[in-house]
Amino acid sequence: MKYKTAAAIITAVDIEAEYVMRLYDWKRISAPDDHKYFSASFERDGIIHRIITAEQNNMGMTAAVFLASRIIHLFSPKYLIMCGIAAGLGQSSDQLYGDVMIPDVVWDYSAGKFVPPEMADISFGKIGFIPRPLAIRTDESVLKIIRGLQGKTEFKLHIGPMACGSAVIANREAINKRISAVMPDTVGVDMESYGIYYAAENSLPPRPKAIVIKSICDYADSAKSDQYQKFAAYTSSEFTKYLLEKHLPLLSYPTL
Repeated sequence: MKYKTAAAIITAVDIEAEYVMRLYDWKRISAPDDHKYFSASFERDGIIHRIITAEQNNMGMTAAVFLASRIIHLFSPKYLIMCGIAAGLGQSSDQLYGDVMIPDVVWDYSAGKFVPPEMADISFGKIGFIPRPLAIRTDESVLKIIRGLQGKTEFKLHIGPMACGSAVIANREAINKRISAVMPDTVGVDMESYGIYYAAENSLPPRPKAIVIKSICDYADSAKSDQYQKFAAYTSSEFTKYLLEKHLPLLSYPTL
């Protein structure tokens, strides 16, 4: 079996899909299901490379696994990329709105056991929590390329662990107790990344290399708002295009 597509770009919400759709002249393509898939292409070194994109029906890991698995089955992409917006976990002095976060590992912070507070180091009132995080690493060859771009582009990059869970967080205490206390170097938190990596790692060959590219739109605290979502969606999608067109190893692919 061979890869049939250079890359598939998955988004979770409308604002992310909007900015991905601005990258290329996308065309709707037919598929054996009723989901909306779009195809485009770009030229690099005289070779035409085909890419596809699709948006999840809902936010979260479940929808991410479902759509990613379907895309892998239908289109066999070499790279499975999720781009969009997420919360940064650093202070504004080192993480700014629109900065791009790429995980070296994604982990599910919601995995664990709820117990009486006296049985756990992490507690919320009368509820204790014992974390049992599940983690998947980013392909090292991809990370090497991205690390080599730090400080050399217009994009400010943050590489580190990304936490993934099923709920939106707008509470710093929840971040400190559920995420930073478990993996202090975590750079961001989202609701889909672990699902994308899980689908890629557990697919039939040829397995795609999963990459999450999300830009900071808030800091998961009480000041959380939608103010910087458009800017974050823009920088995330533009870095995705830059990485695809300039740096990721690509081959030629048949027309979809």
